[in-house]
Amino acid sequence: MPELRTDTEIIVADVSDEESLAIMCQQGVVILNCVGPYRFHGEPVVKACIENGAHYVDICGEPQFLERMQLEYHTKALDRGVYVIGSCGFDSIPADLGILYTQRQFRGTLTAVESFLQISSGSEGFCGHDTTWQSAVHGFADSSSLRRLRKKFGHKPLPVVGVKKRGYVFFSKEIEQYTIPFMGSDPSVVKRTQRFLYEEEHQSPVQYSAYIGVGGLFSIVKLFCGGLLFWFMVKFSLGRKLLTRFPSFFSFGLFSKAGPTMKQIEDTCFSLTFFGEGYSEGTDPSEGTPNAKICTQVIGAEPGYVATVSAVVQAAVTVLNEVHSLPRRGGVYTPGAAFYKTSLIDRLQNHSIKFSVRNWP
Repeated sequence: MPELRTDTEIIVADVSDEESLAIMCQQGVVILNCVGPYRFHGEPVVKACIENGAHYVDICGEPQFLERMQLEYHTKALDRGVYVIGSCGFDSIPADLGILYTQRQFRGTLTAVESFLQISSGSEGFCGHDTTWQSAVHGFADSSSLRRLRKKFGHKPLPVVGVKKRGYVFFSKEIEQYTIPFMGSDPSVVKRTQRFLYEEEHQSPVQYSAYIGVGGLFSIVKLFCGGLLFWFMVKFSLGRKLLTRFPSFFSFGLFSKAGPTMKQIEDTCFSLTFFGEGYSEGTDPSEGTPNAKICTQVIGAEPGYVATVSAVVQAAVTVLNEVHSLPRRGGVYTPGAAFYKTSLIDRLQNHSIKFSVRNWP
């Protein structure tokens, strides 16, 4: 593509060629890993960064990969003084840093937060790329491995205060549409961050639930039928092959091998609204029910090709310029754990991802 030519040197590396990855990492301070699906192609880059002293950030939204990297590489990264920071794109910068922002704006002890994601698009609708679809197909197919992986950490349950229980499908008065649990990596990433802040900073953990708005009753019916078919097909090799070969057909056009058009990118934006509750200053969280509320919001442009780019680049710049503010001297972290003492939220405010306090509706 001649229009993408640049005077900046291009280093060619292949995830199947360890030597090429080593040469690349030896020439870089921070590596932005945008390969995917990460379960198939991500680990060699993590390994090469740690072995060759380059910090690492990625845009992964696959909980199994993210948590396995923490389990297997945290100690190695810590010993080498290398930071490995996953999910620095739309998955899961808005959610993870949105919770941190909400905690800082809340006057008292924040105990529980629900987030509601809304994606708005123009006349041509919204479209994601095939790689994201592939990650979802293989992630759901191998969900039992994630449960086994989590048992290996041996974590004790976090303290629970003021959790709301919702159904799988409900009408949200907050956003005035039907809503389902968000199936991405946000809940996994936020929980890991809250565990880190509880264990390392002795902060009261926030219980977090993530939802996405899907529209009216017709959307619910269509989603139910499509979800049932998806759930059945991912259980079989032939089904997974069909799903990944024809993403547009099986996702009702929400994903395609070509990805979104420029028109779709320009006309799409997202809002992530947080509704938090807790105890006001001077109130004992161990007594009584929550007596204070807060509503915050993170908004941005098209998630996959605009917001993700802003998020991952600013995360990498923060590693370059504020490495002294990162925890310990290396390791595998979530964005919230890595950047909670940095200026990343302020950087994002200046690069099309806005954080604000809203009025409770």
